[in-house]
Amino acid sequence: MIPFKEISLLAEKYKQDITNFLRDMIAIPSESCDEKLVIQRIKLEMEKVGFDEIMIDPMGNIVGRIGHGSHLIAMDAHIDTVGIGEIKNWKFDPYLGFEDEEIIYGRGSSDQEGGMASMVYAGKIIKDLHLEGDYTLLVTGTVQEEDCDGLCWQYIIEEDKIKPEFVVITEPTSCRIYRGHRGRMEIKVSVSGISCHGSAPERGDNAIFKMAPILLELQELHKHLLDNAFLGKGSLTVSEIFYSSPSRCAVADGCVISIDRRLTDGETYLSALEEIRALTSVKKANAVVEMYDYARPAYTGLVYPTESYFPTWVLPLEHVVTQSAVKSFEGLFNSKPIVDKWTFSTNAVSIMGRHKIPCIGFGPGHEEEAHAPNEKTFKSELVKACAMYAALPLVYLEQLKK
Repeated sequence: MIPFKEISLLAEKYKQDITNFLRDMIAIPSESCDEKLVIQRIKLEMEKVGFDEIMIDPMGNIVGRIGHGSHLIAMDAHIDTVGIGEIKNWKFDPYLGFEDEEIIYGRGSSDQEGGMASMVYAGKIIKDLHLEGDYTLLVTGTVQEEDCDGLCWQYIIEEDKIKPEFVVITEPTSCRIYRGHRGRMEIKVSVSGISCHGSAPERGDNAIFKMAPILLELQELHKHLLDNAFLGKGSLTVSEIFYSSPSRCAVADGCVISIDRRLTDGETYLSALEEIRALTSVKKANAVVEMYDYARPAYTGLVYPTESYFPTWVLPLEHVVTQSAVKSFEGLFNSKPIVDKWTFSTNAVSIMGRHKIPCIGFGPGHEEEAHAPNEKTFKSELVKACAMYAALPLVYLEQLKK
């Protein structure tokens, strides 16, 4: 019999400890590729609450272990954050933050160091209540997600050789259960021209003008992309534009745009590239359409290059992992959960999108707080998530027997 009530009471008891730990993490700037100090702070908290083993891999990801059973389960939080943007848009210091009775403010509070704080104290509850079973729980604090989502788990699976039966993604869900999201990719479209003096533009071939009809066709293409009943519609937007020119008094000889392409279920990187290559304006301009690559060093100095492609994933509603999350929620909170999906992308693009390891989402904080000024999270949700993470492994083992 799983002691749902005792788990919930203990999670509430640890609310201030969770709060203190989260505020400590928020106070440490930890943008992508600069996470070393926050990783060290997480290690101290894992040691404090009694994790059985703690490892930091060559990429800089921290992995804490509880138990030694045969079923390997992981729970993940990326612990890097985006920058603070325009400081004038903040009503308070984004790193010092502050708290009141209900809310914790600061960069990373929802996205997504709150998930890490709740996971670590779920580990303490498992220890306190002797909830260990025939499972091994790995709690991962992963790096570079904001820069290249899923790269950390590509490394964990392919190089650390860690392959759990399923992974809980603790990105913000408003304490709802999320079972999928659209994929994405980063596309580059390049057009070449010929420069000449700007006083006689007819002597050259202006690459910026050649790009203009491509931009208009891309805007129209967005309206006709594939739709999906659960995940929603595929989308694209032009996110950057660059040019090359000998001077301001010359015709541009190069123009490049970046496209943020969101992929719904049924779309692939190949189909997305071919849709753009098939555009009349792209053919006429002899434009080159390709994916970006990512090869930025981790804070450890490790470079682990990958294509900027992040596959779509959906876990079926009837899957044992989805049902385990639903049963855990019902047992703890005596109500039916909302089961939905994220709008944005998570590390599950690698875990399930690339490697087919089931993922389920449940996290404190709200999606709309991500990357926003005056970011905040909610103490009640930190407590609920902590209880959920402590209960889920045993509920999963029970569901496997049915």
